[in-house]
Amino acid sequence: MSAATSANLVPIARRGLMLVISSPSGAGKSTIARTLLETDKGIGLSVSVTTRQRRPSEIAGVHYHFVSAREFERLRDSNSLLEWAEVHGNFYGTPREPVEAAMAEGRDMLFDIDWQGAQQLQEKMASDVVSIFVLPPTMTELQSRLHRRAEDSEEVIRTRLINSRAEIGHWEEYDYVIINDDLNSAFDAVQSIVKAERLKRTRRLGMGGFVQQLLEEEPDLK
Repeated sequence: MSAATSANLVPIARRGLMLVISSPSGAGKSTIARTLLETDKGIGLSVSVTTRQRRPSEIAGVHYHFVSAREFERLRDSNSLLEWAEVHGNFYGTPREPVEAAMAEGRDMLFDIDWQGAQQLQEKMASDVVSIFVLPPTMTELQSRLHRRAEDSEEVIRTRLINSRAEIGHWEEYDYVIINDDLNSAFDAVQSIVKAERLKRTRRLGMGGFVQQLLEEEPDLK
C-alpha cells in the first residue's frame, strides 16, 4: 500500500467502556480497581459521591466526593446522577457529567459500585457496560480481610458480613465473575477482560468503513 493510500485510511475510533467492578465489602474489588488505574492509563476512575464518613486512608475527591445528605438529595433530584443506591445505611451515586464527557471522547471509565448501581447503569447504558463481580474464596476469608483492614468497628464489620450474602446473590447479573483467591491472578483476569472488550466488533466505530475501503483496494500484482 502506498503512503498516499495509507494516509487516506478510514479512521477506526472506539467508544469508551464503562467498566463496572462489584463485590461484597472485603472481597478485593477496590484493590483490583486501584491497581488497574495505576497500570492502565487508558482508564479513568468515576469518582462517586457518598454520604458515608471518610476513612483515614481515603482522600476526598480521589476516592469519593464526600457530601451531606442534603447535597446528595439535591444531586439525585436534579437528575445529576447516573445511578444511586443506599448501602449499609449510606448513599452513593455516580455524577452524570464527567461520565458522559469521557464516553463521547472514547475514554474508558471504571466504576467501583455495588449491584444496585450496576443494575441502573445496565438499564440506561447496557451497550457501554462491562460488568465484573468479584467473589471471595470463602466467607471465613472475607471476614478475615475485613478485620485485617482495621478501618471499621466490629458492628460495621458484622453488618457488612450479613449484607454480603445478599450482595453475592446478584452474581448472575454480571458479565464476568472472578474468584479472588489470589490477588495477582484475579487482577490478570480483569486485565484480560478489558483487552478483549476493547477489541469487540460493536465498539470499533468506523470499522465498517475501513472494511469497505479494504475490499475496494486493488493491489498491484505486477
